[in-house]
Amino acid sequence: MNVAIDWGNTRLKVGWFSEGQLVRTAQLTSVDELAQALAHQPADAGIVSSTSHPAETLPPLLGADRVEQWVFLNGQTPVPIQKAYDTPHTLGADRVAAAVGAMHLFPNEDCLILDLGTCITADRLDRTGVFQGGLISPGLRMRLQAMHQFTARLPLLEIDRANPPAWPRLDARNTREAMLSGALNGMRLELDGIVAEYRLEYPSGRVLVCGGDGPLFESRLKPPIFAVPPLVLWGLNRILHYNVKKLPANP
Repeated sequence: MNVAIDWGNTRLKVGWFSEGQLVRTAQLTSVDELAQALAHQPADAGIVSSTSHPAETLPPLLGADRVEQWVFLNGQTPVPIQKAYDTPHTLGADRVAAAVGAMHLFPNEDCLILDLGTCITADRLDRTGVFQGGLISPGLRMRLQAMHQFTARLPLLEIDRANPPAWPRLDARNTREAMLSGALNGMRLELDGIVAEYRLEYPSGRVLVCGGDGPLFESRLKPPIFAVPPLVLWGLNRILHYNVKKLPANP
């Protein structure tokens, strides 16, 4: 059993893999919850990707040794893709893992990877396995927080991802709805524009959507769009196999 951990700004996304297959996922809000989960389902090897803390600080926080061997994804970790990026050491671990996941699940295809989390990232992986770069822009929560923080009277709005609101109209008729419409429809139109530009150059390319806000948008974007919520976890598991030679190869 392997465990892949994506330690983000707000949650820990965790996947357990057995014989190269994803058998369980969890979204946890604290390291204590992760420690409890690993107590019930320990692993032979694990990998940590973090955008919020140094990845190496996680195992000591888990208490007892629940994973036999660790890999920590950073700019020096060997990965099975190439990076055509001017500053590869600054390339986010989650972006690298998502690209590796795309190459593993959709080999020999041009892919645009839309990761909708705290920030939006839109990254291109070419069919030869080269990360060609991408863009970063504010995510949904950041847009709502910015409107509140940089104005005197706009409220702070939160979206319950488990029970999202009805999709807002463009001609919203109250302040709350207008803010939601600006954030949600603005983000939707931005994403559609990015995809349209990508398809001009790569008409047969595959567009993948992942990240915590992916479910809010996957049915709103112009098809064909492929939702792969655990894309980063798939990529992390592939990187783990790439670095820990004693593990059996993925099927």
